[in-house]
Amino acid sequence: MPPVLLQALSRTLPADALLSHPVDLLTYESDALVHLRAMPGAVVLPRSTAEVAAVVRLCHEHGVPFVARGSGTGLSGGALPRRDGVLVSLARMTHIRHVDLDNQYAVVEPGVTNLEITRRVAPFGFYYAPDPSSQSVCSIGGNVAENSGGAHCLKYGFTVHHVLGVEAVLPTGDVIRLGGPTPDHPGLDLLGVLIGSEGTLAVVTEVTVRLLRRPEAVLTLLAGFPSIDAAGEAVSAIIACGIVPAAVEMMDRLTIDAAEAAVHPNFPPSSAVLIVELDGVEGEVRELFSRVEGVCQRSGAETVEVARDNAARDRIWKGRKAAFAAMGRVSPNYYVQDGVVPRTRLPEVLRRIRDLEQRSGLRIGNVFHAGDGNLHPLICYDESIPGQAERAEWVASEILEYCLDAGGSLTGEHGVGADKRASMAKMFTTDDLDTMQRVRCAFDPRSLCNPGKVFPTPRLCGEVPGPYRAHPIERAGLAERF
Repeated sequence: MPPVLLQALSRTLPADALLSHPVDLLTYESDALVHLRAMPGAVVLPRSTAEVAAVVRLCHEHGVPFVARGSGTGLSGGALPRRDGVLVSLARMTHIRHVDLDNQYAVVEPGVTNLEITRRVAPFGFYYAPDPSSQSVCSIGGNVAENSGGAHCLKYGFTVHHVLGVEAVLPTGDVIRLGGPTPDHPGLDLLGVLIGSEGTLAVVTEVTVRLLRRPEAVLTLLAGFPSIDAAGEAVSAIIACGIVPAAVEMMDRLTIDAAEAAVHPNFPPSSAVLIVELDGVEGEVRELFSRVEGVCQRSGAETVEVARDNAARDRIWKGRKAAFAAMGRVSPNYYVQDGVVPRTRLPEVLRRIRDLEQRSGLRIGNVFHAGDGNLHPLICYDESIPGQAERAEWVASEILEYCLDAGGSLTGEHGVGADKRASMAKMFTTDDLDTMQRVRCAFDPRSLCNPGKVFPTPRLCGEVPGPYRAHPIERAGLAERF
């Protein structure tokens, strides 16, 4: 880190907004993907768009890379810092600037947590629809970067469907506004380009989000099945009936056991459970709900529990949303993967994962958004046992291969980040990647904004992207051993 830049930052920011001591920097060396770590050169904690712009402008002037970070809950290494760069933490930008219930939108700073928006407007009958499992701690800025989804994305879509506009700081330090509370802005859809770009194009400093009215009725059931295949067949049958639930979630026995140990949701002792939720107009919801119950029973459900009140519904969702963190109850370490397969291919891919579990010797828990085929395998390992961490990384990469073989995707909501960039060339052609890189270079010609993420081989703008480079695990020959 150039001393002249540190001096300039110290003159620009309040004394408590610049961290450079190694002990202070330890907190920021990784996001929730903890096996990828790097100590940042410095950390800044701005409280306003003006301070973010000043920091970015200084980085641009000195040719120093920078990485934006929200709450650090990301699972792809998207906020992995640079040793020679500045980490821009947006954790202090936590104000809800404006709420307009008549026009159903709110303007918030990027450090506001996902759930806080709903808490603010719930007394008036509104809510914010995207609901990642980490919604009580993950920030809106990070949701925008990763285009986060959640349990209810089957019916309500992802972050991109609920963001109306943003204020953002370009890699030059210039401040721009894209979109806004009124619909259908003219010109190119640069807002759509920015959402899901994983912090590689700009630093978002304000977000205008869409608010929805609470549905008249919400009905939830928990069904236990003798196998994941049977539960998967039930999912396909529900959708085939023309029913689009608000959410369809699935958990296998290992993740059920973990949730029981952590939050005691009293799930049935089945091999798999489905959580199905419908919402909307009460008469229609009740009619469709009875059909969903019938589908589950015809598909071989061993038990069907209908949540009779909000307390029962909250208990069911608490068990589902605790699944990731709860894995620490059954394994000293675990690796969370994120891939997507067509819904009808779920049983096939899950069978391949079970076979992989046997061949690798590592337990794999499965919890996922079954309605849209978004898998979240949890690969259990013990880092104190030599070779297990590397084996878990290989298993995670192998699961992505199964998703692509089935016509799916590398990620549904966790992003590519630093973790999956080596796999991008397995999904996209060289021309595809070259086109994406051209867009990135239009925003950031000096490659200073979150460099080394998303693309297989980090390149400066103007260079031709290189060919696919094998994942380090593949180069080590571990794939052949398993």
